[in-house]
Amino acid sequence: MPVRYAAGLTLGAAILFAGIGLHAAAAKPFMIVGLDEKTLFDADGKPVLAADGKDAVLIVDLANPESPKIAASLPLKNSVIGPPVNVDIDPTGSIALVADSVDVIKDGNTLKQVPDNKIYVIDLKANPPRLAATLIGGKQPSGLNISPSGKMALVANRGDNSISVLSIDGTDVKITDTIAMPDSVAHVMFTPDGKRALAVRFPAHKVSVLDIAGDKVTYNKVDLPTGLWPYNVVVTPDSKLALTSDNGGAGSSDGSVDTSSVIDLDAKPPRVIDRLVVGDGPEGLAISPKGDVAAAIILAGSNNPKAYFHKKNGSVAVLKIDGKKVTKTGDIEVGGLPEAALFTPDGKYLMVGNYLDQDFSILKVDGTKVTDTGKRFKVPGHPASARISR
Repeated sequence: MPVRYAAGLTLGAAILFAGIGLHAAAAKPFMIVGLDEKTLFDADGKPVLAADGKDAVLIVDLANPESPKIAASLPLKNSVIGPPVNVDIDPTGSIALVADSVDVIKDGNTLKQVPDNKIYVIDLKANPPRLAATLIGGKQPSGLNISPSGKMALVANRGDNSISVLSIDGTDVKITDTIAMPDSVAHVMFTPDGKRALAVRFPAHKVSVLDIAGDKVTYNKVDLPTGLWPYNVVVTPDSKLALTSDNGGAGSSDGSVDTSSVIDLDAKPPRVIDRLVVGDGPEGLAISPKGDVAAAIILAGSNNPKAYFHKKNGSVAVLKIDGKKVTKTGDIEVGGLPEAALFTPDGKYLMVGNYLDQDFSILKVDGTKVTDTGKRFKVPGHPASARISR
C-alpha cells in the first residue's frame, strides 16, 4: 500500500501539490483551508470521533475562482469544534496562523475530545509552504484574526476565558500578552482601521470592545448585548458597522430562527442598533470587501438527520448593507453542514465550505445580488475553516 499523508494524500500527490505551490502560494488570491478528519456526526447530530492523524491544512490557488487548485497540503491538526475562523493569512500573504483547538484522545476503550493549546505558524513564502513554528497558547484556541498592519494577532481561547496577543515579525511570532475575559470567547476580530477589536463572548451573549494602541490591547468593559450564543463577528471595510452570527443553539441549529446583530461602531459609545432574522443556526459569516453585502451561513440541522428541523443542506442568508441599514434579501441553498464563508478580494465571488459534502460551493456576486454558479470545488477531506488572502 502507498504511504498515506494528510487527508489521505499519497506521497506522490503531496509532492505534486507542493510543486504547484511553488508559484501559486505566493500569488493572490489564495485561501487557507483547515480539514478536520477527526469529527463526523451520527443520526442524532452527536460527534463521532476518529483518532488524530489525517487532518490537513490546504493552500488553495484562487486565480480562477470558478476553478480553484490545491497548491499545497500540510499535515496539521485543526478542528470543526468552534467557529470556522481558526485560520488566517497576514495582509502581505507571507504567513498564516492555524489554531489547534481540540485533540482526540483515548479514554479507556473510547475516544474523547479535550482542549488543545497549539497555534501553528505557516511560512507561505517558503517553497513549498512549510510549518515555521508551533506556539503554546491558551486552552482551546479558536477564532483568531491578524491585524490590518500584519504586526499583531489576537486568538480567542475558549477553554480558559482569555485572548492571546501575538506579535508578528515575518515568521517570528510570539505571544506577548494574555487578556483575561469574564467568560469564554469564541472569536475576536480587528476593525479594519486597527483601532479596536471585537471579542465574541459566546455564553454571555455579548460582544466586548477591545481598544488597540500600538502593541497594547485593553478591555475597557464596553459590552454590547447580542442575540443568543454569538459565534462570529465581521466588520465593514470603513470600520463603522459590525455584524454577528447569533447561533441560538449553543453551537448548533435547534429548529428555531436565529439572528444577526447589527452594531453601530461609529456611535459613541458603540451600540446594537438592529437584529435580523437570518435562519436556524447561523455560524459562518463573511462581509464583502466592498462593504455592501454580507453572507450568514445557516446550518439548518443538516448534520442531524433525525431532527424534526433537519434539512439535507444548509444555506446562505444574503444580507444587503446600505449605510447602517441591513436587510436580508434572499436564501441560497448550499451543501451539508456549511461552515466557512469568504469573499474573494475583488468581491466578485463567495466561497462556502460544505463540511459533510467535502467541497466548496462557488457563488457569483454582482453588486448585492448573489447567485449559485452550480460549480463545486472538491477537497480531500472535511472543510472546517477557511480564510482568504486580502
